[in-house]
Amino acid sequence: MELEAEPVGSIGGGALEAGALKEARQIFETRTARIMRFNLSGADAASMQMICGGHVEVLVEHIPCTATNVEVFKALQAALANGEKCYFIADLGHPEGPINGIGRCVTLEDGSIAGEFPFQAAFLDILKGRAFSSSYPVVIDLADKRFFVERCFTPSTVYIFGAGHVSQQVAILAEMAAFRVLVIDDREEFANRERFPSANEVVVLDSFDRCFSGLEIDNDSFVVIVTRGHLHDGTVLAQTLRTKARYIGMMGSKRKRHELFKTFVQDGFSEVDLQKVHCPIGLEIKAETQIEIAFSIVSQLILARAQSTEMK
Repeated sequence: MELEAEPVGSIGGGALEAGALKEARQIFETRTARIMRFNLSGADAASMQMICGGHVEVLVEHIPCTATNVEVFKALQAALANGEKCYFIADLGHPEGPINGIGRCVTLEDGSIAGEFPFQAAFLDILKGRAFSSSYPVVIDLADKRFFVERCFTPSTVYIFGAGHVSQQVAILAEMAAFRVLVIDDREEFANRERFPSANEVVVLDSFDRCFSGLEIDNDSFVVIVTRGHLHDGTVLAQTLRTKARYIGMMGSKRKRHELFKTFVQDGFSEVDLQKVHCPIGLEIKAETQIEIAFSIVSQLILARAQSTEMK
């Protein structure tokens, strides 16, 4: 019986994608693998009417139902179902050579490995470190080997403190940018599903005094502080600086930052601590309206996610 495969996602459309699909049909017949390479600045671009420039590499692979592959994909399925952090890694062989067989594994949060990884343990740390900040799979050359690495766990989480109008727009854009979104406020009339239908979670606090109670803040957490007043902002910021949050941004002017930071230094926070805070929050794009401010904030979140190479 012949099964119909349904495409998922896109690699740009047009002749490039059509060529990859054509190659995929042949790969199913030969049960092999190859990397297709396209130069979008030269003859390939002219023939495909794609003049965006750069180079594209497309891995087309038949994955056989071996015992090892079954073990790997069962481990991956279980980790995703349990919300466990893991990485999917495939050894593609020498960067310039043919693909003669792909060894793959899943490495789990506890350090265990399902599948095959016959390399130095230090390789895993390097590969995971380079893939940590990417929302998409990456290809990494390391010690005359080429690896395909995909971070396969819950997206980075944005904690939005304050449920006002700017927060509404930030929540929508952050979710569209593949962040997990939590909205937190002490006012139920603002922090509710009607106002934040796309948020993963909406939390109503008794007060901001213990705003991280029950929350797991790690170095894949992004904290956006946009409460209704300076007092609440300062309360949340003081607690945030004691966490491992990867990004901290707070709404406010340079004057507000200066006055607040003077108080924080007197309370024992160091200049190094305060340098972690983006205030005024967001990239400088001359934003004025609520949606423009939200765009500047989420753009900064995306930049921070992409720049960091720290691992959990």
